Amino acid sequence: MTDRPEPLRIDIVSDVVCPWCIVGYRQLKQALDAKGTDYDLHWHPFELNPGMPASGQNMSEHIMEKYGSTAAESEANRKRLTDLGKELDFDFSFGPDTRMHNTFNTHQLIHWADTLDRGHDLKQAFFSAHFTDNADLSDTDALVKIAASIGLDATEAHAVLDDQRYAEAVRAEEKFWTSQGISGVPAVIFDRKHLVTGAQGAENYGSILDQLAALPAA
Repeated sequence: MTDRPEPLRIDIVSDVVCPWCIVGYRQLKQALDAKGTDYDLHWHPFELNPGMPASGQNMSEHIMEKYGSTAAESEANRKRLTDLGKELDFDFSFGPDTRMHNTFNTHQLIHWADTLDRGHDLKQAFFSAHFTDNADLSDTDALVKIAASIGLDATEAHAVLDDQRYAEAVRAEEKFWTSQGISGVPAVIFDRKHLVTGAQGAENYGSILDQLAALPAA
C-alpha cells in the first residue's frame, strides 16, 4: 500500500462492554486487510460506567436511563448491532437478561496480558464473552476462566485480581486518555496524532488509510 518506513501506529481507546468498539475494530480490521497495511495496534482502557456497582445492571434499563432512549429505540439499536455483527462475523446475542458490568478488572487483566504480548487476544475474548456468551464480567472466577481459555495462567490471573497490582497503572492510563479529550469510545488514534471517533465503517476507514498513506513521512 505504501513505502512507510515503519508500521502504522494505531491506538484504540475502548471498553469491552462497548458494542461500537468491537464493531469499529472489526470494520477497521477489514480496511487494514484490504489495503495490506502494516500496522502496530495498541489497546487502551476506558470505562463507560466507572460507577457501576459490582452487581451490574440490566442492559436495557441502563441504556434507557443513561441515554433517555425508549424501549423501542433500544430494541432497534440492538437489531442494528446484531445485523452489523453478522456482516463482521461477530455474534451479538442480546437477551432480556443481558447486563452491563463494571469493567475495571477486565482492564487490569488486559494490562497484565499485554506484558505477555497477549493483550489483544484477551481483549477479543472479553468482547465475545460479554456480547456473545453473556458472561458476568464482574465475577473474578468468570474473568479468570476467560483468561485461561486463551492459554493464560489461571493462577496468575487470579493473583493479578486479588492483589490489584495493575490498578494504579490502569487508573493512570485512563486519566491520561481523558486528559487528552477522550470522552467517548471507540477512539482511534493513527500515528499518535490523527484522532477518529466512533465506528466509521470499513469504507471510511479505507479512505482514512489512503489519506494517511499519502502524507509525507514524519
